[in-house]
Amino acid sequence: MKWIVVTFTILTFLSCTSEKKSQENIKVKISSFNQDSAYVFIENQVRFGKRVMNTEAHEDCKDWLISKLRSYNFEVIPQEFTATSYQKEELKGTNIIGRYNPEIKERILLCAHYDTRHIADKDTVNMDLPIDGADDGGSGVGVILEIARQINNNPMPMGLDIVFFDAEDYGADESGQDYTWGLGSQYWSKNLHEKPYVVKYGILLDMVGSKGATFPKEGFSMQSAGAEVNKIWKFASAMGHGKYFVERRAGGYTDDHRFVIENAGIPMIDVINLQEDGSFGHYHHTHLDNMSNIDKETLKAVGQIILATIYKESNRDNF
Repeated sequence: MKWIVVTFTILTFLSCTSEKKSQENIKVKISSFNQDSAYVFIENQVRFGKRVMNTEAHEDCKDWLISKLRSYNFEVIPQEFTATSYQKEELKGTNIIGRYNPEIKERILLCAHYDTRHIADKDTVNMDLPIDGADDGGSGVGVILEIARQINNNPMPMGLDIVFFDAEDYGADESGQDYTWGLGSQYWSKNLHEKPYVVKYGILLDMVGSKGATFPKEGFSMQSAGAEVNKIWKFASAMGHGKYFVERRAGGYTDDHRFVIENAGIPMIDVINLQEDGSFGHYHHTHLDNMSNIDKETLKAVGQIILATIYKESNRDNF
């Protein structure tokens, strides 16, 4: 692997100067995840157009995401950066950081990327045109927005951080180009919005809405957060979602979680659709990644398990 040259604007965030307090010992009933609402959140993103870096659609979606998180009583920090792509193009990006109960020290981290692929390089037609990114980008964001909405409606004492990473999908699909991907997560993980920054662990959602999706135990996730992976996958099976959260091991995949693990040392779990042959699915980086590929049953399975996991962590339940 080789590093690419990335140029960033320097942003300074105030370190946390006041000591955080422990959460109250309050048990909260687990909310029911609404797959119809998550679907609409994905649909809204797609309606902006192709959310490719340096475009109006991308900026409109960014502003909408910031507004949505604020409407759910999250404190929002837009983290702007500039990066140079593998095509030597200057990319102006913004990681969107949302903080719920920011004064509480017990926290979980939820992440997804909101940009979309600038080319359909795995398609056979219009390969030079960008894709809708309904699943690859849109689904993870949609699920997390619904989780934020549910937590606002049914408050919990624990803290929750959400990061919508930018510039994830602008990489070169070639051997040895791992670090041309995840430019937003590389920046955030080297420039944390709070110092010291401590969370129990993080969960990354990527391509979590397609028909027939399966989520194996990804390699980097098992290395950094194996106990949490096994706990959540066992919980999913007990909840009847074992056909999605499958008892299958997969290799390590370069995704946003990898850079967070490497640079920030945060244990991370990647919930990502991987088929038995190791592929991302027939629609990946093609024009088939549109709303017709989004399945509400898949959204319900992923959303309910992650939402319930957050509440159980807040309730300090064994599961």
